[in-house]
Amino acid sequence: MNAALRPLYAGTVALARAAAACALTSEHKVWRSLRARRGIRGYWRAQTRLRDPQRPLVWMHAPSVGEGLQARPVAHALRTAYPSAQLAYTFFSPSAESFATSIGADLSGYLPFDSAADADLMLDALQPSALVFVKLDVWPVLVERATARGVPVLLLSATLAESSGRRGVLSQALLRDAYASLTAVGAIDDAHGARLIQLGVRSERVTSTGDTRFDQVWQRAQSVDRARVHMTATANGRPTVVAGSTWPADEAVLLPAWEQVRAKVPDARLLIAPHEPTASHVQPLVDWARAHHCRVATLGEMERDRSHQEVDVIVVDRVGVLGDLYEHADVAYVGGGFHKAGLHSAIEPAAFGAPVVFGPGHHMSREAGLLLAVGGGTAVRDVETLRHALVRLLRDETARGEAGAAAREIVARERGATARSVALITSVLNSVSSAPAV
Repeated sequence: MNAALRPLYAGTVALARAAAACALTSEHKVWRSLRARRGIRGYWRAQTRLRDPQRPLVWMHAPSVGEGLQARPVAHALRTAYPSAQLAYTFFSPSAESFATSIGADLSGYLPFDSAADADLMLDALQPSALVFVKLDVWPVLVERATARGVPVLLLSATLAESSGRRGVLSQALLRDAYASLTAVGAIDDAHGARLIQLGVRSERVTSTGDTRFDQVWQRAQSVDRARVHMTATANGRPTVVAGSTWPADEAVLLPAWEQVRAKVPDARLLIAPHEPTASHVQPLVDWARAHHCRVATLGEMERDRSHQEVDVIVVDRVGVLGDLYEHADVAYVGGGFHKAGLHSAIEPAAFGAPVVFGPGHHMSREAGLLLAVGGGTAVRDVETLRHALVRLLRDETARGEAGAAAREIVARERGATARSVALITSVLNSVSSAPAV
């Protein structure tokens, strides 16, 4: 880390720790994240009872659910490839707290703030044989303290978009030393690998291993349990658009477009899953549908009462099921393209062979670019272009089939990153274990 930034960074971390001590009881993500750090040192000291010092341990860190979806297939495959190892899993965002249980780690919990004291505490508690970050975020102090102890640090499914803020002067001053310290990097492709080298990663330590999300979504698409209640309750032969991970900014375009779609395709059905399915987000969607004379029900209502089977609009009122519900999609709309956060996963519906439609904010998404290149994806910019895209795909069976097949082929072609990522981890572990003692 740039020496001039060290006091500022340390001060920011200290302020965050102070804020955690007096965080409000609000359910807002920021306050939840702060409250989660209360007592975090005691929590990890207690976790040492689960650590078997006779076994190697791989520590994986994925900040939120998106990165967690990339980490999970690697964690599961690592269990098979390296059965003698323990696995620790940390995350930063409260949204990943429930997801973390699906990793199956021996030790799991929130990552403390990035101070030297907390980094040393974690390294003492876990005694990792390797520290693995996922996607892009690295913690500069933690990397520094880990490498000082000889712990190899890896970055998997590594990605750096051309317009990423990580390429700015301040970010590079803060993180360049951390990237230069990485033992191995598995980039999602050669172009992203080249940009990571510009951030400071040593070129000889970068290989293109691919994006493990393709393995994850492919496997989920192949193993959907169609007998589960959320699938049987929503099964229907009507032309269906599944709109996933939508924000209000998406809905401001999607809902007016849908009014026009119904005029052209009267039997079309909309299944919409808000990115944050809170009551304050779900109810306005229900109210909108009723105001526009659509039969509407939430997913929960449909599961409880099958008389809702013929509704025109289904509003998904919980998380965790969207990846299955994409199987119902004749066409998928993926949210985030009209929202500042950027596009959500476009390959989840693609794995089911659904043509994918999304808004203009897709330039940070490699997968969107892949879909656009083969005709499996369509980018829209406003109500009119969205209406046109949906009507065309719903009406033209040939165009829909060709676009869906192209989308599915992209996912099939990109598989294999999990095996390559596990091979990279095991090669680093083997090289460390065979190295002569200093």
